[in-house]
Amino acid sequence: MRRVYPGFVQLYSFMSMNETMHRDAHWRYFEDLVKEDGDAADKHREFYDEYLSVLDLTQEFYLQTIDIVFQKYLLPRGELVHRGRLVKPELISDIALMTVEGAHDDISGVGQTQAAHGLCSGIPDEMKELYVHPDVGHYGVFNGGRFRRDIYPRARDFIRRSKRDANSVAA
Repeated sequence: MRRVYPGFVQLYSFMSMNETMHRDAHWRYFEDLVKEDGDAADKHREFYDEYLSVLDLTQEFYLQTIDIVFQKYLLPRGELVHRGRLVKPELISDIALMTVEGAHDDISGVGQTQAAHGLCSGIPDEMKELYVHPDVGHYGVFNGGRFRRDIYPRARDFIRRSKRDANSVAA
């Protein structure tokens, strides 16, 4: 009986930001069922089976995240402490950094992950990559056809390039 931020409340918050889109998707799902279009209906069910599987967050984790990330902005202010040590992203110099954003993201707005590039100022520019996909929202950044077709191959190639470059420097 611990206190949590219930998954169903998180889900309601997500869905209410795009109420019209979700309502229209469910209407199309109904129409697909009536037309006996199993492929479209299956695609809808697959998406919502995953989209609706939101877990509860513990009260401590949720409140700590709100406090540290969204109210006090400790990391960008250089004041974040983890396990008693000050976090200094500017000291990172030998790890490649790629950030991916969706131009239609209504949860993590464009620019939010880009901030990592500035915070990690010790990483050389040639070891950084920023990609903003023009046609995806928050969920599409890490799931779906555009992720598989556009984002994943780009991330995979970045990792391979970074690994190859690191191996050539070590040799």
